[in-house]
Amino acid sequence: MNLYHMLKRRADQGRPVRVGLIGAGKFGSMFLAQARTTAGLHVLGVADLQPQRVREGMLGSGWVEEQLSAVDFRRALETGQTYISDDATRLIEADGLDVVVEATGHPQLGIHHARLCCQHGRHLVMVNVEADVLAGPLLAREAEAAGLVYSLAYGDQPALICELIDWARTSGLGIVAAGKGTKYLDEYRHSTPDTVWDYYGLSAEQAATGGMNPQMFNSFLDGTKSAIEMAAVANAAGLAVAPHGLTFPPCGVDDLATVLRPRELGGQLHTRGQVEVVSSLYRDGRPVDRDLRWGVFVVFEAPSDYAARCFSEYGMLTDSSGTISAMYKPFHLIGLELGISVASVVLRNEPTGSAAGFAADVVAVAKRDLDVGDVLDGEGGYAVRGQLMPAGDSLSSGSLPIGLAQGVEMARVVKAGERVTWNDVVIDADNEAVRVRREMQSDFELL
Repeated sequence: MNLYHMLKRRADQGRPVRVGLIGAGKFGSMFLAQARTTAGLHVLGVADLQPQRVREGMLGSGWVEEQLSAVDFRRALETGQTYISDDATRLIEADGLDVVVEATGHPQLGIHHARLCCQHGRHLVMVNVEADVLAGPLLAREAEAAGLVYSLAYGDQPALICELIDWARTSGLGIVAAGKGTKYLDEYRHSTPDTVWDYYGLSAEQAATGGMNPQMFNSFLDGTKSAIEMAAVANAAGLAVAPHGLTFPPCGVDDLATVLRPRELGGQLHTRGQVEVVSSLYRDGRPVDRDLRWGVFVVFEAPSDYAARCFSEYGMLTDSSGTISAMYKPFHLIGLELGISVASVVLRNEPTGSAAGFAADVVAVAKRDLDVGDVLDGEGGYAVRGQLMPAGDSLSSGSLPIGLAQGVEMARVVKAGERVTWNDVVIDADNEAVRVRREMQSDFELL
């Protein structure tokens, strides 16, 4: 509870935490808006393929031209200004940099940047949860071997869920379930960038005016992003995954302890201690009362009759047995909260959640019939969606990770609804992400 005071001390000493941001999309831009007002943080540099767009966005969120007038990273270090570049490698190499925030959302780039951070002694906050799910356990291990911290991003839901899990376990409470809320109907699984705005109640023109990326938003809608985020949580916290992935049960905050308990107790969980995502809609489209669409939760169990009695005495909502209850956070602030991770990894040498093992995977499932020669377009696109699976099932079936299902050509026909396998596509064995993924698969015991 003293990160603010630690940052202030660094500011008073004239040695702020120096941050480099790679990728200034929505998440990165939100962080930049807050970093400007946080004592003890110095954004040394920003790397993005569109530097002028980044500059305009920063000026629009309160930065002034003088703060962005550094001519290179060396000058930014000397003056306390910020240099905007299109070269992520030069940013990682820049003298004085403490921590890198990787927010590109591109899994293969994320892996490349993570390894560069290890080479140059930089802590890493991995906003890029796609890269984390593709190879996070290996990347975290490599960072630790280099004396560095690899962390999930506070403000994003996986890190907030890990915080709740840590709170429960440290309090001696057994984990029954953990996850987040979203808006979900089964028909969303088939959505493409052409149909996504209808589900959000927007026109394509409105979305374009707001700078909204249809493929990114479609990843949230078709269940892929939920699968990726829950895989990150399972791998960080050692939680289980149901054999057929997420079921998105409709559930409000008052019913978490009843709905998210094992089936043998009358709930909808496949097993005790698993990840799940609850929907803010019933399957017929009716809204769930007191939904958790924007929030996160943990469901836990009293270890004794005494603890269960305390639940009752202090007004906790429980299941019918009185032994299972839940805690939740109704909202998350995305990049506005990211400074928590930045400060924690540098000042405490502690991640806000980090991949510890290989429990879960997200694999590619065909949205439509795929023919030989078709090129996959990744998460949120027209060709495939992501499905959460236990890592052991993913490996035994040879399923293709969703993080490698972009820009690869189909070598076989795959019918709609079927999983795509490694053998179904043309794989470049020399691709860095492919090599790292295969190394992780061979090196890590399945949880």
